[in-house]
Amino acid sequence: MKISVRQLLIGKPLPTWRAAEERLPKILALPIFASDAMSSVAYATEAIMRNLLLGALALHNIVPITGAIVLLLMMVATSYRQTIFAYPSGGGSYIVAHDNLGKIPGLTAASSLLIDYVLTVSVSTAAGVAAITSTPVGHILAPYRAELCVAFIFIIALANLRGVRESGVLFALPTYVFIFSFVSMIALGGIKYLNGELHALPPPSLAPVPALQLPAAIFWFWILRSFAGGCTAMTGVEAISNGVQAFRKPESKNAATTLVWMAVILAVLFTGTSLLANYLRISPSVNATETVVSQIVSAIAGHGWFYYLIQAATAAILILAANTSFAGFPRLCSILAHDRFMPRQLANIGDRLVYSNGIMILAVLASVLVLVFHGEEQLLLPLYAVGVFLSFTLSQYGMVVHTRRLKEKNWKTSALISGVGGTVTAAVTLVMAITKFREGAWIVVLLIPILVLILLKINRHYMQLADQLRLPSERPTELPEMKNTVLVLVPGIHKGVLPAIQYAKSLSPDCRAVYIEADPEATALIEERWEKWGQGVPLVVLESPYRSIVQPILKYLDEVVGEHKRHIVTVVIPEFVPARRWQGILHNQSGLLLKLALLFRRNIVVANIRYYLEK
Repeated sequence: MKISVRQLLIGKPLPTWRAAEERLPKILALPIFASDAMSSVAYATEAIMRNLLLGALALHNIVPITGAIVLLLMMVATSYRQTIFAYPSGGGSYIVAHDNLGKIPGLTAASSLLIDYVLTVSVSTAAGVAAITSTPVGHILAPYRAELCVAFIFIIALANLRGVRESGVLFALPTYVFIFSFVSMIALGGIKYLNGELHALPPPSLAPVPALQLPAAIFWFWILRSFAGGCTAMTGVEAISNGVQAFRKPESKNAATTLVWMAVILAVLFTGTSLLANYLRISPSVNATETVVSQIVSAIAGHGWFYYLIQAATAAILILAANTSFAGFPRLCSILAHDRFMPRQLANIGDRLVYSNGIMILAVLASVLVLVFHGEEQLLLPLYAVGVFLSFTLSQYGMVVHTRRLKEKNWKTSALISGVGGTVTAAVTLVMAITKFREGAWIVVLLIPILVLILLKINRHYMQLADQLRLPSERPTELPEMKNTVLVLVPGIHKGVLPAIQYAKSLSPDCRAVYIEADPEATALIEERWEKWGQGVPLVVLESPYRSIVQPILKYLDEVVGEHKRHIVTVVIPEFVPARRWQGILHNQSGLLLKLALLFRRNIVVANIRYYLEK
């Protein structure tokens, strides 16, 4: 049995009844939905230090800033855990904001998430490639960063096209290796610290400016800026609430448990990395030639096998962080499509029980973004996280309204957690938008309202379409009569035309053949042969002094359509199909041009009658 290339790449189609079997256990759901959040450990600490800029300021405040971010992480995770139980059908921030705050806030949250999902794929793959090229061996690949990013994006997209369960099995091992290796790094660092074997790195050549010499306003500005930068550690927290229906039953309970696992693991890894960076007095490299994680592990374990394990695991998790977006973006698009805010094709489930259209769209958009920014993650980072924190804010404020409306057990505590978390994430959003505005965040700030307007425009079209297609309340006593005229386009008299004439005569008694006169000398021969082979169908000859085929037909069609009030004109186009596909390039494609020209014409129906050649 032959297997097509498509089946070889993504597998055989799965029947609908297999959908339940494709749902994920917690052990596979964690690497799929939490890889984005886990990957942020690799760069969140560095983001804090780079945003602080001044060495002494970073070393004095990295630990308290990390603690504040972890506290906010727990509040946001608690809020999303409430969301999972309140909205078990999925949808996360969009559904919460839409149901509790209104249509525009809901679409704002959705637009923010859609943009962030695209940025997550771009940033994570760029950061993963950067981790590869930061190793001594990987420097040779540095000139090809953008191409490597695109390759990784489409590999992950292909894995997701094979199905949720298969992608989970594929990505589980790298994710758990990352968690194990980072826990080992932190544990090894802690043991060496307790044994007095861990020593701070030499200070940078430039003397740092003491934090106490800074004016209070500037000091707190840098603290807020670094806090907002380090909050990138929280990106991806919302992904589980978007995909509750991907979990095995009981969906909400399993999703909530996975969310708790993710939050705890993320808090431990992030805190441990920041503590080590602080004690070792790490300074981010000026040209981003070596990451902070690379410096930490080399200080703890040197450049042996463990160093390369950490670098490989970091690169893998950074690249696989894109998988969270491939799990969330298509599902969110599907929900929006069901609500008539996105094209209906995005709601369709593909052969492998995944939203194939959304996966491919995400891969293309992320690849374009990577190529535009040449695979430089530092250029992409200013665009990153503004959207997701806006969705955090809207979701948490939505949960405040939801809990106050229902007033279930402990609703005041839940509302307080969501309210405080929403206020802090709103402040983070504002700080990110202001401090990163000139660096590129203005693009996201501009894109979000534009995307909201596009979604509203799509929704308006679908609503107008429904109004126009809606049947009246009562059936009319008699439907108005419709006239059908059939036109057979005759390029010449040959075997391929005869079946088209027979088909046309079967459709309507008003049947005409149309011939375009490009060469007047050939018309007499055509008319003579038509008398013999035309089967009684009248032949209409249209003059074409400029040898155009399309324009005379369009002009004649307008005349025919105007003959009656309710007039449908069926255009029959005879075509012959060569025995070999390559032979098609040897013939003109006038039939295709005519079909394109008639595609959007009112009251026109086009039919192709094919005559298949044997040799």
